[in-house]
Amino acid sequence: MKISNETKVGILATVAITVLILGYSFLKGTDLFMREDELYAIYPNIDGLTESKPVLVNGFKIGRVSKLTLAPDGKIIAEFQISPGYNIPKNTIARLESTDLLGGKAIVFELGNSKAFAADGDTLTAFIQEGFMDQVKPIQKKADQIASRLDSILESVNNTLNPKFQKNFDRSFASIANTLENLERTSKKVDGLMDSETAKISGILSNLQSISTNFKNNNQKISTIVANFEQISDQTAKANIGQTLINANQAVKDLQQVISKINAGEGSIGLLINDKKLYDNLAQSAENLDKLMIDLKANPKRYVHFSVFGGGKK
Repeated sequence: MKISNETKVGILATVAITVLILGYSFLKGTDLFMREDELYAIYPNIDGLTESKPVLVNGFKIGRVSKLTLAPDGKIIAEFQISPGYNIPKNTIARLESTDLLGGKAIVFELGNSKAFAADGDTLTAFIQEGFMDQVKPIQKKADQIASRLDSILESVNNTLNPKFQKNFDRSFASIANTLENLERTSKKVDGLMDSETAKISGILSNLQSISTNFKNNNQKISTIVANFEQISDQTAKANIGQTLINANQAVKDLQQVISKINAGEGSIGLLINDKKLYDNLAQSAENLDKLMIDLKANPKRYVHFSVFGGGKK
């Protein structure tokens, strides 16, 4: 049976496509002839993780990252294809970590101690471990801050060391030198004054020493005089205070007697305070006197009559 050229071309194209698909799957790490288990993990970010990255256990590859999906909440769902024959405990942690200094990522399974194993389609606990570059970033940031500060300091120093500053700096040194020279002159004058007044100072010190010696020699007499003054002062204070207290007691006693007489109605004040009838009479008299004064002002002729010639009615 003769095969046509079209059939040969079709068979060849089919074989080529099959080989291409198998080769592409092989390069991606997919084995089309083997049933693999699918496990999942959810990460807040994947930081450079891509599909076909290996899944490792203690450095040994047991699978690969087959798919990465963006969830509605912004998290990343990672799908792992695990070769058959590997039992993964349910409490295994799928740790995302760097595998080299250049930031290459991989999934490392940290196997748990659970007796139950993860089934096809289970979701493992996700964890992101900081890589070397992540740990270097804070140091790099601090180094940048220090470099910026050094630049500011150098710029300040450059601005400070301008010609104007140098001129002022030289002037300041000249002023300091003049000040030191003046201090030296003043010190010399003080030394000369001390030399000329040494005799007077010695005399003054000698007199002070003599006075101090006299006080020391007459210390007993001074103590006796002070004691006498203290005794006289105490006696005077005691005598005055005693007499004062006696006078005060007598005054209080006299005042109590007067108040007792007033309360008993004795004397003019006592009668005035305690006799209601006398008070009413005085009040009535004051009222009559008030009426009399009002009538006198209103009708003066009724009470007093003046005549130029001495006649008329009285």
